[in-house]
Amino acid sequence: MFNYKTFDWESLLIDAGVKALEVIGILIAFVIVKKIGRKVLDRTFLNMSKRKNISEGRALTLHRLAENILSYSLIFILAASLFNAFGLPVASLIAGAGVVGLAIGFGAQGLVSDVVTGFFLLLEKQLDVNDYVTIGNIDGIVEAVGLRTTQLRSFDGTLNYIPNRDIMTVRNHSRGNMRALVDIGIAYDEDIDHVIEVTQAVCDQMAADNPVIVEGPNVIGVQALGASDVVLRVIAKTENGEQWAVERDIRKAIKAAFDENGIDIPYPHQVMIHKNEQNPGKS
Repeated sequence: MFNYKTFDWESLLIDAGVKALEVIGILIAFVIVKKIGRKVLDRTFLNMSKRKNISEGRALTLHRLAENILSYSLIFILAASLFNAFGLPVASLIAGAGVVGLAIGFGAQGLVSDVVTGFFLLLEKQLDVNDYVTIGNIDGIVEAVGLRTTQLRSFDGTLNYIPNRDIMTVRNHSRGNMRALVDIGIAYDEDIDHVIEVTQAVCDQMAADNPVIVEGPNVIGVQALGASDVVLRVIAKTENGEQWAVERDIRKAIKAAFDENGIDIPYPHQVMIHKNEQNPGKS
């Protein structure tokens, strides 16, 4: 029968206090090592970017991945330290992890697929942080490439977490120069040659003034004959990510030039026919 009077409460309290201090020390050490590790990674990849032997996007990608690996490693070390603090051998943790891993092996196939796919995405340099890409039906800017997921920020601000195993096709829009394309409609009764001459003059001026334009802009001619307009197409090559701004600038400059030269940009016309029911012969 347990006798609480003879039980060594003092030793128990001392042991509990020691364990509590040990756990607190382990947690403090975890936080300190994590902060130091992140600072070391920040400095390392900053130096890599400054040496110009690696692109900024590639450096950011590897930086995020290294932080991911550091976090997982420190969490495992923390768990092992806590096991050891409570008198449980680390071998038990590893053995337990092996048993659990075997039990959920089929469920973990997706996790393994995520890691393997993520590894090949990085190895083949299919995408980097800050790249503009399309993955499936989602497009946006890559914010992180991790062991399990890739984070893609849509242009409306939505942050998409895409499991790496679901990435079947990547369309990377950030490799090389991009194309700016503008279609302009003019009225059918306008002199097409004159309009092309005015438009090309605008394009030549933009090419001289805008340093992000790599080639063109050039008027390639009549693109289509619409219901109420003749469509002219203008094409330029720009630095990566600048194509949308260049398209806006081209439209603005062409509109101003058309106004100065009296060139009409038509709008859809609709003809209404009213039928007189009392006099069918008249309309």
